[in-house]
Amino acid sequence: MSSREPVRTNAPSRQEQMDREEGKLWRISLLFLVLMSVGLAGATWQTFRTLPVRFEALPVGICILAMIFGVYAWVKRSELAELRGLVRGLQESSSLPPTDRQVEQVLQLVARSQQGYRELIDSLDHVVFTVSLDGDVQLVNRRFTEILGLSFTDVIHHPLEEFLLEPTRQDVEAGLQRFLDRRTWTGVIRVRLRKTGALRYFDCIFHAVSKEGRVDAVSGLARDITAQRESEVRFSELFESLQEGVYSSTPEGKLLDANPAMVRILGCESKEELLAMDAKQLHIDPASRSRLITELEERGAFIEQETTLRRKDGSPVICMNSASCTRDASGRIIRIQGTLMDITDRLEMEKRLRAEQEFVRRLIASLPDAIFVLDAERRFTYVSHRIEALTGLKPEELVGKSPGDLTIPEDQPALVKTYDDLVSGRRTFAQLEYRSLHTDGSLRTLRADASPFFDADGKIAGVVASAHDVTESKRLEQQSIQREKLAAMGQMIAGVAHELNNPLTAILGVSDLLHDRATDDQTRRQTELVLQQARRAAQIVQGLLAFSRPPATSRSRIHVETLVRRALDLHGHSLNKNQIAVDLHVAPNLPPIQADASQLLQVFLNLIVNAEQAIHEVRDHGTIHVRLDQTGGLIRLSIQDDGPGIRPEILPKIFDPFFTTKRPGGGTGLGLTICITLVKEHDGSIEVQPAPGGGCIFRVMLPAAVEPVASESQRSAAMESLRGHSVLVVDDEEGIRELIQAGLSARGLAVECVSSSEEALARLASQPYDALLCDYNLPGLSGVQLFERLHSSAKLSPRRFVFMTGELLDSHVQETFTSRGAHVVQKPFQLSELAALLAEVFEPVASGAD
Repeated sequence: MSSREPVRTNAPSRQEQMDREEGKLWRISLLFLVLMSVGLAGATWQTFRTLPVRFEALPVGICILAMIFGVYAWVKRSELAELRGLVRGLQESSSLPPTDRQVEQVLQLVARSQQGYRELIDSLDHVVFTVSLDGDVQLVNRRFTEILGLSFTDVIHHPLEEFLLEPTRQDVEAGLQRFLDRRTWTGVIRVRLRKTGALRYFDCIFHAVSKEGRVDAVSGLARDITAQRESEVRFSELFESLQEGVYSSTPEGKLLDANPAMVRILGCESKEELLAMDAKQLHIDPASRSRLITELEERGAFIEQETTLRRKDGSPVICMNSASCTRDASGRIIRIQGTLMDITDRLEMEKRLRAEQEFVRRLIASLPDAIFVLDAERRFTYVSHRIEALTGLKPEELVGKSPGDLTIPEDQPALVKTYDDLVSGRRTFAQLEYRSLHTDGSLRTLRADASPFFDADGKIAGVVASAHDVTESKRLEQQSIQREKLAAMGQMIAGVAHELNNPLTAILGVSDLLHDRATDDQTRRQTELVLQQARRAAQIVQGLLAFSRPPATSRSRIHVETLVRRALDLHGHSLNKNQIAVDLHVAPNLPPIQADASQLLQVFLNLIVNAEQAIHEVRDHGTIHVRLDQTGGLIRLSIQDDGPGIRPEILPKIFDPFFTTKRPGGGTGLGLTICITLVKEHDGSIEVQPAPGGGCIFRVMLPAAVEPVASESQRSAAMESLRGHSVLVVDDEEGIRELIQAGLSARGLAVECVSSSEEALARLASQPYDALLCDYNLPGLSGVQLFERLHSSAKLSPRRFVFMTGELLDSHVQETFTSRGAHVVQKPFQLSELAALLAEVFEPVASGAD
């Protein structure tokens, strides 16, 4: 044995026994970890296999990771055990110098450990360093060199003052003795880098490094707080410079902090004077502060609450208050912070401005004309309420729009030219008339006076104008020109209608009676023919009345094809007799239209009859080509004959009243006039042009309806939905009540009838009904008054209220009732039409909408 080897005994020492026990415990722990990982992987293997994404490798990976961790931990434990054993061996043989082998082993272990510590220190985001008391750098991490912008070799063993301008050596020596006495120091240090001159702030912790009881170095850990410090400085500057008052207080009312604006708002001379005041005393109404505190407790914050405070001199100041709160761990409010904006002057200014605006508003409202202002883009920026009477639109609906949106195309060029002349300065005043569309569909003639509008700089910024309705005066002027002709036409139409209605009523009544009593098929067919022709005559009379005074039509969704085929069927006997064939072509999937079926049927009959007569004048046979298709949003009906055609010089006159090319007795000259009147009522148009090869083509354009017409199966299902519903009929005519009761009862409805509104109210008070059919004009309490009373009391849904009227109601009146949920059916009506309307009314109820 070498003289330098320590003397060892065969018996293991107590420390060696403990090391063996520790190693045994480590092996058991690592084995248990591996077994647990394998067990977990086996238990979850089937679960991972059933997942939609393949994770079979995950349990295996867990096992491998556990094994790798076990190996790593065992290696590190072995290194520590080896190092501990060497150190213990050195301690046990302290009387002898260590062998070369022992020293080499210790150095190797220390080197490996230092490499691990080095990587750990370099991974820190904080600055780590060790500096001797002379200022030489002994140890730094990567973060330290990154801040300096240097490498490790350029920093290690160099004086610290080579890299820093601040703090100076004198600053360090001034506090060095206190540090040596305490051996530790914590605080914020301001550092200025020598290389870039940048200023940084660090939150530092310094500890003394002792060797043999003597401090020979300083180690430190520093966190860069430069960005936080700059944010604090900016916040402090912002806090001091804000025009809004910023405060902080306790819930009990003690002010903790306030900015200069807060001091100025409350009329104090200094911040200290303000902080000495009680926040509760600042509120003129203590209850308002209690409400704000309650809102903070419930919501945690409030925004822009108007608060009245008391200045130092006792005068009130109105502020807009916004605040939030800070709570402790138990949820109790410990601090309130918020802002105050003095709005006293603003409120006073707004009050004066409102008074001036109210004066101007009343002044403009008292004017009989509509006042409006247009900007440089020809858009409304201000419109007085009088414009609603001219256009049907509210002022707010017109702001941002152009007058051209309401003006008919023919008058728009003159309107634009007048506006351009005014804004360019070529004219200082202008007056013009133009035609504008009202929302009710009527055309209004307006007369406007306009002048340039100047801005604050004296430049023309737009046009200010006043306008009033001259439609009536223009109409009176036109009436005075054609008064005699129109008077004669009106007298003739009224006389014809009056003279024809009485015999037609008798014919219809007797024919209907004979048809019901007919016992054989021949008599029934003959009476049916009489009824059809009588109804046709009645429709012609109604057309004359429509020409003289267009009624409010009862419109429904219907396919034009249905009306065309019906017209051809009604006139089929005459066409066959005159050997005139009909070539009908209908495009597929045509949408329906919203129309009065009887009126359009009259239009189509007139056009077919005209085509037939045109052909019959020149030959004993011919063909009428009927085409029905769609162009854009319009349904187009084309009726072409192969007759002689219309001469170009008389083509523009064919729609004039009483103009006819037929021989005396062959026509009245009202057919096409009535046609164009009825088509225009449906927002459509008629045009005529010569056909290639002879004859002429009439084209009727009608707008398609937005919603589709229900199919026959849907209508049948809707009619079936009538069963089980109850209806109350209110009409003073006993015959009408009996007719409706018999017809609707046959369709499965429970029908009860009363003769007055008073009886209806008594019935409704004791029993609900699904629908109410009410005559428009009732003696005593009228149908309209009954509707208003029920609508206000909500005893019956207005959606199931149906008016029955024999009057020609204005379209605006009908639209008013419709918008409020009521329906209108025109007398005379067929029971099938009334049943279809009730099916439509009940449909939302059947589907569960109510």
